[in-house]
Amino acid sequence: MENAVILPAFGPVIPEMVLAAGAMLLLMYGVFRKESPTAHVTYGVVALFVVTAFLVAGQGDLRAETFSGMFTVDPFTRFVKLLILLGAAAAVIMSLSFIRREGMDRFEFPVLMAFAALGMMMMVSSSSLIALYLGIELQSLCIYVMAAFNRDNTKSSEAGLKYFVLGALSSGLLLYGCSLVYGFTGSIEFHTIARVIGEENNSIGLIFGLVFIMAALAFKVSAVPFHMWTPDVYEGAPTPVTFFIAGAPKVAAMALTLRVLFIVFPGITSQWQQIVVFISIASMILGAFAAIGQPNIKRLMAYSSIGHMGYALVGVAAGTTDGIRGVLVYMAIYLVMYAGVFCCILAMRRPEGHVESISDLAGLSRSQPMVAFIFAMLMFSLAGIPPLAGFFAKFYVFAAAVQAGLYSLAVIGILASVVGAFYYLRVVKVMYFDEPAPAFVRPMPAELTVVLGLSGLFTIFFVVYPAPLMQGAQIAASALLP
Repeated sequence: MENAVILPAFGPVIPEMVLAAGAMLLLMYGVFRKESPTAHVTYGVVALFVVTAFLVAGQGDLRAETFSGMFTVDPFTRFVKLLILLGAAAAVIMSLSFIRREGMDRFEFPVLMAFAALGMMMMVSSSSLIALYLGIELQSLCIYVMAAFNRDNTKSSEAGLKYFVLGALSSGLLLYGCSLVYGFTGSIEFHTIARVIGEENNSIGLIFGLVFIMAALAFKVSAVPFHMWTPDVYEGAPTPVTFFIAGAPKVAAMALTLRVLFIVFPGITSQWQQIVVFISIASMILGAFAAIGQPNIKRLMAYSSIGHMGYALVGVAAGTTDGIRGVLVYMAIYLVMYAGVFCCILAMRRPEGHVESISDLAGLSRSQPMVAFIFAMLMFSLAGIPPLAGFFAKFYVFAAAVQAGLYSLAVIGILASVVGAFYYLRVVKVMYFDEPAPAFVRPMPAELTVVLGLSGLFTIFFVVYPAPLMQGAQIAASALLP
């Protein structure tokens, strides 16, 4: 019995195993089916996401570690995984009509989204530096391919290449930071590293390792000064891929940032708090001012996304349970709002093809009044105007910052929100008051109508019944930082 192999507990990883096995089966189905299998595979991926979400939710209050402590399941990981699966499912649904019209009708597209979602779930549950890296690389490699999926489009190819080159740089920074942390602590496991840092936290090598890891994570959430890839990739990538990049990976990367900072480096909070405050302020300011002159709606949303990551990082900088709760609520609301906005962008289609200029929205209130109304509500919500959901997202992170004594950070965030409201209101002004442009193709595809309607209802009526989201976020935050 001396050489007996002790197998890890597979119960906590059943959702990931089901997702991986299902994605590989759908890949094989697409390879061997003679007729075009894209629609069947797409529906299969959506069903796979639904099944995985039920398995994740069915884990209840389970708190467990497996694979020698490299994989963790708790209420925090469960909450974030459900958001990831929601964002991934919305992206797959939104791509149904688009990939057929744009000549991208290949079954690998939804399968890549499934594997990317698997990588994000691994990121969120990682409890060691190796598991963290594997999860990031799995989702990143899939997204590199999806960004360049429209091979006949020069912008798409350029977007994929830029994202790949800069993503490789961020992976190098991450690996170098992990090697420094391992070298100065002698461990790759989060809890062991935290214990060593708690015993001796003045090592300059550890600080350098933290800086490199934070740089890589800032790249993944497109925070300043590692945002340079965002506008070009958002503009060039196929629009459903742009939403996918703006949604689920940002949620996963923000959750991973929370895990790394609060689990691995709690002993040097004063050091990483300075980094987060700087990144947050820089992202909010750049997101507020750089978007003002953008004529392209996708580039506008890129800078908007940079700004929103800055607002979310306000809650991270607070370093409290309320701050974590605020970040989780913010990311959930952000994900739903962006799903609705990109449904509207996907509907910007004329007989000659898709258009992306903000000026093309002129007169939308007359040709499609309901779409224009929901789009306007989403713009108001992104600006943080009450009583829409976006107001509460910002309220909770700013309140956490005030409670933590970060008054200057909260004030800068509020001022940046006021500046940012200008370009959101400009979109509303174009839709309702500018001279009408040629009308878009009607009607909107059914799948976009459903996603847009659900996004609009959530955004408008969140104030009526916010309890489920707030309670879920509170339980998740308490699991991460008791």
